[in-house]
Amino acid sequence: MIYIETIVIYKFPEKTREEIEEMLGLNDLKQTRFYQEARDEGKIEGKLEAKLELIPTLIKQGFTIEKTASLLQIDIELVKKLVSS
Repeated sequence: MIYIETIVIYKFPEKTREEIEEMLGLNDLKQTRFYQEARDEGKIEGKLEAKLELIPTLIKQGFTIEKTASLLQIDIELVKKLVSS
């Protein structure tokens, strides 16, 4: 499916994302449980990645490992592991 989408995108460069989604019937796909679960998982992973990127900044600003873990609401052992590497 991804290959077809890519071909269509290049074939119709003047079309908007919404127009291409409509052409391919992607609006129906977005209503499926699979799509919604995948989207939710992506959001969770994105939030965790953003939190992990903040760890070095917080540590450099003088926050303790414990305070950093508490602020970001993540496991203290994960913060310790990232700080030590």
